[in-house]
Amino acid sequence: MAVKGKGKRTAAARDQPAEKTEKLLGTGSIDVPSDPEELSDNGSDNTEEGDFDTMLQEMADDQGFGSDEPEDYAGQSDDEESIHSSDIDGASSSDDDGASADGDSEESIHSSDIDGASSSDDDEASADGDSEEADSDDESGPLLERTASRTTDGHDTAVDSNDEQGGEAFDGQDLEKLTIRDFGRDLESWKTYRKTLPQIDPGYASDSSTEEPANTIGNVPIEWYADYPHIGYDIDGKRVMRPATGDELDKFLANMDDPDVFRTARDETNQQDIKLSEEEIDIIRRIQGGSIPDADYNPYEDTVEWFTSKTMQMPLNAAPPSKASFTPSKWEHKRVMKIVRAIRQGRITRPAAKDSEPQYYDLWANAKQAEDGSTSRSRHQRLAAPRLPLPTHAESYHPPKEYLPTEDERREWLEADPDSRKSNFLPQDFESLRTVPGYDRFIQERFQRCLDLYLAPRMAKKTTNLDPEELVPKLPDPRDLRPFPSAEALIYAGHTGRVRSISVDPTGLWLLSGSDDGTVRLWELVTGRCARIWNLKETVHKVAWCPSLDVCVFAAAVGSRMVVVIPSELCDSQKLLVSEELVRAGFGAAAGGDDEDEDDTLPISWDMPTSAEQATGIQIAVSMRAAVKSVVWHRRGDYLATLTAEEGGGSVLVHQLSKHKSQRPFRKLKGAVQGVRFHPTKPWFLVATQRYVRIYNLVQQQLVKTLQPGVKWISSVDVHPQGDNVIVGSYDKKLSWFDLDLSVKPYRSIRYHKQAIRQVQFSRKFPLFATASDDGSIQVYHGMVYQDLNQNPLIVPLKILRGHEIRNSLGVLDCLFHPIQPWLLSSGADGTIRLWT
Repeated sequence: MAVKGKGKRTAAARDQPAEKTEKLLGTGSIDVPSDPEELSDNGSDNTEEGDFDTMLQEMADDQGFGSDEPEDYAGQSDDEESIHSSDIDGASSSDDDGASADGDSEESIHSSDIDGASSSDDDEASADGDSEEADSDDESGPLLERTASRTTDGHDTAVDSNDEQGGEAFDGQDLEKLTIRDFGRDLESWKTYRKTLPQIDPGYASDSSTEEPANTIGNVPIEWYADYPHIGYDIDGKRVMRPATGDELDKFLANMDDPDVFRTARDETNQQDIKLSEEEIDIIRRIQGGSIPDADYNPYEDTVEWFTSKTMQMPLNAAPPSKASFTPSKWEHKRVMKIVRAIRQGRITRPAAKDSEPQYYDLWANAKQAEDGSTSRSRHQRLAAPRLPLPTHAESYHPPKEYLPTEDERREWLEADPDSRKSNFLPQDFESLRTVPGYDRFIQERFQRCLDLYLAPRMAKKTTNLDPEELVPKLPDPRDLRPFPSAEALIYAGHTGRVRSISVDPTGLWLLSGSDDGTVRLWELVTGRCARIWNLKETVHKVAWCPSLDVCVFAAAVGSRMVVVIPSELCDSQKLLVSEELVRAGFGAAAGGDDEDEDDTLPISWDMPTSAEQATGIQIAVSMRAAVKSVVWHRRGDYLATLTAEEGGGSVLVHQLSKHKSQRPFRKLKGAVQGVRFHPTKPWFLVATQRYVRIYNLVQQQLVKTLQPGVKWISSVDVHPQGDNVIVGSYDKKLSWFDLDLSVKPYRSIRYHKQAIRQVQFSRKFPLFATASDDGSIQVYHGMVYQDLNQNPLIVPLKILRGHEIRNSLGVLDCLFHPIQPWLLSSGADGTIRLWT
């Protein structure tokens, strides 16, 4: 039992006010054990079981109960506050250590504080008095003359009732707040009463003696204790024994049965598993997520302006400045005049300028550093001088005869300028080496060599050994990219002039061709037989089949007219009826006056052909002001666009066949238009000028983008069937591939032709495209476009087809892929049409 700050209480101290008594209580307090039997069980104290009564007697003597003078407890005020045992200072002793090991916290003190002050007479009493003397004192003490029995939870409690006033004061007290002073000298009743008090729940508010001994070895590897039965030491220096652990199988079985295994952490220092609480898990998750560990912390709190940011407009005081602040200082004037007089007398002069020494650049500083072994950041790498070339046969004293110059060569060498001579000497022949005279230009050449080494700059060039085959891109074998046209299969002969245009019907059975001889011929594609000839008596620049399978109609650009023809012998009665309704429906609309949207200012007329032309199948003739160069159909088959030789915006016209209407989509166009195309999937219209390809949205009537091929003169343009890629051919022998999703600049530029490119064409079914040139060749390429936008198109040259003759510097004028088969048709200036399969 540990007693802290045991103080001497005198009679004068007992008469002091209650405030001073509280101060004494704060300086002296007694830790009373909850059970005397546990003291005997604890081996850390030498106190025996029979000494507990003696100890309580000593406590009573220290508090003044052992004095002969009766102490009037009834005279104390009823409102004197009692201090519970929770306020007693927990001074640790060896008893506390033993009590924490044996679970002494089951019974704890729940009484008022005991006065730590004792009188000088009580201190003189011996602490080793036996229990018999204590009993005799109890019988003679005045506090035990009258006792009253009170029942607390079924136990009889002896209470001191010395006088009536004291008894009345005691009757008003709470039984759970009784102290040892309330029992007087009856220590047995006090011990019996203590057993009836409720137990204190050992929680966070209780004494720390119930906690497990913490390992205090600090930041020491636990492996150092691998060979010892303990794992460290507690705060008292006692060994902390190693807890029993099973093997890995036991751990596995325990983890399978434990639902909290995933929220358990291992404490290696104390060799035990710790279950994490919800708050700790939340802190760990916040740290892993990079957040602030404290959930209640707000990093975005409002700014508290401890010092105001608003500046004060008025000064702290409004007192006017003093008059002295405007008066010049007399002492400053004297100081300045003193300096002025010193300057005038020459006592203060300007310091003379120091003569700067000339600075020279050390040319060989870097070389000296290299010799000393020191490294400098500005030191350049030493470059060795190039060696002189080795002498040749011409420099021999007895060269072969073929190296000796003739008289004409000698005269030419002497008359030539020294800088333009191939060599600076003339070979000479001597019979022996001793007959060779001294070289007369030796000194000049050595001096020139020194000048070259001194003045000529040298630069180190890093060369890498590269294999030329590594620079060539890895392309697949063309044999793995079949089918593609590779051989000439058929020649269509019959035209007497240049065949400028060819077209295949959507079924792939019939071929149309237009020539300078003024005729349009219909060929059977498989056999090469000419089925029909239309003599239009003017140059045919373009022929084009309607892409719709429901009708059988084609258009031809003849001079300044565009004629629409229905070949009745190629279609059945149903298709013929649909074709005639499409073509002739516009005459009824024009007669009805439904022409509000038509531009009357256009010099275009939709005319009925003559009876002779109607007999040949011509249904409509659209007359224009200039020669028609091109005709392009829309994918639906009702609209078609024409390109004329007229300058300005009137060169491009869009026509609607079913209503016989024409419109001019552009008021102004920059540059001469070279070709037009409809986009296969979107309402876009491509216009190719001399240097640019502009893409317009016909619905929104605005410019989408402008492609910049970087060529001098564009000749032709075509769009991929999927609509995301465009190829452009030019007269300067260059082919440009554009990816519309990537950039307005070419993705790939190819220049394999030797002459101008006349036509470029995509295949509608196979990943192929071809170019026709004036060099008489057709180049076929593999152009695979992938659905994955992250993968670039694959362009591989496949085959060069040659067969057309060059006439008047013109070669192949037009090329076209078959709509179904991997075949290619071409027409040239030699008047022939060739089929490549």
